Amino acid sequence: MRVKVLSAIWSLLSALVIVVPVAETADTVESVDTFIGTQDEGNTFPGASMPFGMTHSSPIGSHYAGWRYDDPAIRGFGHFFLSGAGCYEQGGLVSILPTTGLPRSFDHRRYAVPYSHEDEVGKPGYYRVRLGSGVLVESTATTRTGVERFTFPAGTTAHVLVNVGQANDKEPVSGSSVRVVGDRTLTGTVTAQAFCGGRPYTTYFTTTFDRPFARTGNWGGESGGAGLRGQWVSFADGAPVTAYTALSHVDAEGADRNLAESRGMTFDAVRAAARAAWRRELDSISISTADATDRTVFYTALYHVLLQPLTGNDIDGRYRGFDNRIHHADGWTYYEYFSLWDTYRAQNQLLALLRPERARDIGRSLLAIEEQGGWLPRWAYANQETNTMTGDPVTPFLVDLWRFGALEGLEERAYAALWRNATSVPPASSPFEGRSGNPSYLSRGFVQYDKAFPKKGQDVDPHHGASATFEYALADCALSIMAAGLGHHEDAAVLRGRGRNYRVLWDPSVTDRGFTGFPRPRLADGRWLEPYTAQGPEGFHEGTAWQYQWLVQHDIPGLVDLLGGQDRALARLDDFFAYADLVADPARTVREKWVVGPYDYYDQFRYNPNNEPDLHAPWMYTLIGQPWKTSAVVRAAQTLFVAGPSGVTGNDDLGQMSAWYVFSALGLYPVEPGTGRYVLHAPRFEEIVVEGGPTITAPGADPRVLQYVEGVRDRVWVDHAELVAGVRLDFTLTDDPARARWGTSPESRPSAPCG
Repeated sequence: MRVKVLSAIWSLLSALVIVVPVAETADTVESVDTFIGTQDEGNTFPGASMPFGMTHSSPIGSHYAGWRYDDPAIRGFGHFFLSGAGCYEQGGLVSILPTTGLPRSFDHRRYAVPYSHEDEVGKPGYYRVRLGSGVLVESTATTRTGVERFTFPAGTTAHVLVNVGQANDKEPVSGSSVRVVGDRTLTGTVTAQAFCGGRPYTTYFTTTFDRPFARTGNWGGESGGAGLRGQWVSFADGAPVTAYTALSHVDAEGADRNLAESRGMTFDAVRAAARAAWRRELDSISISTADATDRTVFYTALYHVLLQPLTGNDIDGRYRGFDNRIHHADGWTYYEYFSLWDTYRAQNQLLALLRPERARDIGRSLLAIEEQGGWLPRWAYANQETNTMTGDPVTPFLVDLWRFGALEGLEERAYAALWRNATSVPPASSPFEGRSGNPSYLSRGFVQYDKAFPKKGQDVDPHHGASATFEYALADCALSIMAAGLGHHEDAAVLRGRGRNYRVLWDPSVTDRGFTGFPRPRLADGRWLEPYTAQGPEGFHEGTAWQYQWLVQHDIPGLVDLLGGQDRALARLDDFFAYADLVADPARTVREKWVVGPYDYYDQFRYNPNNEPDLHAPWMYTLIGQPWKTSAVVRAAQTLFVAGPSGVTGNDDLGQMSAWYVFSALGLYPVEPGTGRYVLHAPRFEEIVVEGGPTITAPGADPRVLQYVEGVRDRVWVDHAELVAGVRLDFTLTDDPARARWGTSPESRPSAPCG
């Protein structure tokens, strides 16, 4: 405070002002640090975006995801990125870089400019850096336009390079074009390869400047195939230059029209609008904490959740469908880029809780993909299916949306698509793989392990037959709930039975670390895979039998029986989490005992907090009868999320890992797909208010120590319907596990949907 204290009364009042809780006064936008996750394969991007924005403005370095915090130079500012994805092809299209002179080589690896983190800012909707050339670069965005302002040093000539022939590292550009229109606009195309080895697709762009060109020139020609290509422009004086770049997947007219979002707006006006939009989104959850670092970690995680899926339709509603034809979203938003294997586990549910209107459009978008492309997707990139990852993630994803009311009026249409997906296989002519393991799964209850099975894209289910079987069974159980809810009772009975198919791969003879009985792949003729170890990579996608054995949250009684009873099941969980070590030293245990590297998927027997298959495993303690241990494991796992570039575990996977953190901080997690239930644990903060949702209190909550739930309600879960109705959850916490006997009775636990 910059006032002079004139009396003891004013001193007292000033002191009272100072201790007002941070949650009531701090700006959620200012609490976000967009550099979190830009190191150690978090693969987030630090630049400007709107919530669910189609177009971005962010630096490009030498990393395949676009830019890493330790990159020494910036190659340009691209206009399309994915947040946290793991495959190489991740955009960076239409790269733009200000310079004070023309380079000798137009290869961005050679003309890249050094910079310093000391003059760098990353906030929602705004990025700033001063390049080594002395040029100050500022970025902001509308939903469909990336905007940069370049301030050049006095006495220098203002040049801007627009590179259409190169993009992010390991993002091949197979064709591009650029054309000068008038005295301040460039238009063109970039044809680049889709994510995870997908097919090439074309992006249209229009870049316009707020000042006319003094000179311009081309390198590599106006159009052609792969190779260096772009346009340079220069300006008559050293005044700041603002560039506006709009993208479209439809056509050149679409890119032109998308510029209307920013037409006539100054850079500062666009930035203010982006900031206001982000504040509305981030303010959807209010937390009470005096720890600024804790606020930063939480709100940055929420920010990452709200970046995707991306807006897919142009400002006039047109979008390019999976039949490669132009369609129109009239009165709703068509979304693109669905990493379903990742996001069905938590990000989908968090979006539905916070923004049900977006959840409705997301569900409608997936059904449009099925209608236009002929099948439901697994990893949908732009307007194509990449067939990345395995299992059947679209089923629990859509069933949850149905459960939350997001498919109202579309229930039967969605069910028909899901039933066809669950009971058949796309034809060979279709680019979709669907459940490619269905012939074996439907006849014998398991997906065969067959590394020679032909694939249409990045992955195929028989290459990972054991994990695919577990994923199919989980999806079938979820779909049985929808079938029963819609009156398809015969279907529901069939699907419930298939929900127990994981048992077909349970081999009671496999032993490891003193435990007996593990999932084991079967070959096409039904024989067990030989040789086999529970810690090996064979048959499981990005995991081992140790991680996938817990993907049975829909049939806890059956799993407990296979594990040898409740005591043996809990002992196996203790070993899985290194629980005794965790209680003694949580932060050290999770960094030394659990799976540490972002891609250390195999030869592992412990919890992997960096990847999706076992993210729900901490709540298995609660479902089996020891809920206090769930709270301890979750609180320990939260130490992996920190306020620094390495503050995301593994790849953020289009917001899934961040959604895990947000739910873990709220004190609830969506463990069982299709049930609408969230399992409870100790919240991280003393008070949490979700807009249009619950109020959660936990007096004395202290994230620096392990805490347990002493009491909250007479059962260990809460329904989604209760959350959106504004239920109040008042937790009593304790640091003494002996006092934490809440939720230990069988009556307090939910019934198994497919037990």
